[in-house]
Amino acid sequence: MHELLTPDQMSKADALTIKSGISGIKLMHNAGEVLLAAVQKHFPKATKILVVAGIGNNGGDGFVLANLLLREKCNVTVTIIGDTEKIAGDARLAYDEMSKGIPVEANPNFDKYDLIVDAIFGAGLTRKITGTYAETVLSINAASAQVLAVDLPSGINGRTGQVSGCAIKADVTATFFRYKPGHLLYPGCDHCGDMFLGQIGITNEVLDQLSPLIYQNAPQLWQDQYPFIKANGHKYTRGHALAISGGLDKSGAARLMAKSALRMGAGLVTIACPLQTMSAHAARTDAIMLTKMDGTNDLIKILGDKRINAICVGPGLDPNGNTRDLVRAILKTDRSVVLDAGALTAFSNDPDELFELINSRSSATIMTPHDGEFARLFADLLTCEDKVQRAKTASQRSDASIVLKGPDTVITDSAGHAAISNNAPPWLATAGSGDVLCGIIAALLAQGMPEFKAACAGVWFHGEAGAKAGPGLISSDLEIALKDVIKNIYQDGFN
Repeated sequence: MHELLTPDQMSKADALTIKSGISGIKLMHNAGEVLLAAVQKHFPKATKILVVAGIGNNGGDGFVLANLLLREKCNVTVTIIGDTEKIAGDARLAYDEMSKGIPVEANPNFDKYDLIVDAIFGAGLTRKITGTYAETVLSINAASAQVLAVDLPSGINGRTGQVSGCAIKADVTATFFRYKPGHLLYPGCDHCGDMFLGQIGITNEVLDQLSPLIYQNAPQLWQDQYPFIKANGHKYTRGHALAISGGLDKSGAARLMAKSALRMGAGLVTIACPLQTMSAHAARTDAIMLTKMDGTNDLIKILGDKRINAICVGPGLDPNGNTRDLVRAILKTDRSVVLDAGALTAFSNDPDELFELINSRSSATIMTPHDGEFARLFADLLTCEDKVQRAKTASQRSDASIVLKGPDTVITDSAGHAAISNNAPPWLATAGSGDVLCGIIAALLAQGMPEFKAACAGVWFHGEAGAKAGPGLISSDLEIALKDVIKNIYQDGFN
């Protein structure tokens, strides 16, 4: 269930399901059952429950839940935000079905309850929350009660994850059929708390009609292309990755790339480095080969070795030095390439040249910018609040796959696919972490993994290694932790 649905797609899924013969009120009843299961799992000790309902379908889900809680002998109260005369459609049916034994309180004291159910707005909210609605949201956040959000915390945009004025801070969010991008993107992700996903009767045939192009970056997305080592394989069948080194003062970046590429399964890894750095690399590496590269001419000679099929370039390189020439030479080859850091910043004053070079290629090109590097190449896209759309537009413009890094890393390709990662621990944000990611992705490309899936898998492995290494990690810990992640997959599969 790695597909993500935008609010518009979810509305269409509801409509297609209703057209197939399942009534809207039946879907609402099913949603209520999912919410009850979430209450029973996450809040089994709740004794006084307040359902705060809006006047749309999200409120309708809340009315159904209130009835179910009463059936379970819970002490439940409802408050309605908005004009009850405007409740319509299935929400009106659910409102009319609500038991007269459930008290409806106009101005509740939120601190009287130990669980508040936020059923005010769903994922489709696009306007800014103001007035009474804003006052209610702020009062719920200030209360001592735990909070269960229905579908998405009220105030969070289901497509972008952005806060629309103000937003509920939930302990648990229960949603239906598939997650939305707003569940995984920040700051929305930070408002959701624990996630609970339930099914309400929408079929996979309906999903197929929606043709979703946004995914959660889970192994289901790419594991069919993961390059498991074959019994009859050898180092030359697993590719040869080349890491481009900067000067002595930043030579560690190349070692981080190279070691992680080797750990991720590349059969051979070479560091191409200036002569002055060779002794530093030699003193700190054993299984990695070294070759002298004092400028573009040396690089072109190195690339005469056709066994080199993936290159990671940028970390540790001076964007004001000869980096631009090195990148030009690399992009004129047929090798798979990962571009980061200095390789991106070197083209800040003329990003179109970089894009033209990439557009002229048929081989994989992946750019892995953080927000600052992204801004230098795609300054006009910064006004777009939708991180997924920003990255998609950048991919289409550059013809490269984009890994837009952050706590909610977004991976896109020029065909319009996007994946959102949510497995990166906060302590992964440390110097050199991105260098390790470059090496991981390059290794997967070297082993023949397709461009978009290699980028997604690389980001996932990077996050898993960060979680395995734990708090206090430094970037050199990631390569060791990566061994345990890979070992577990060979033992247990992608569970």
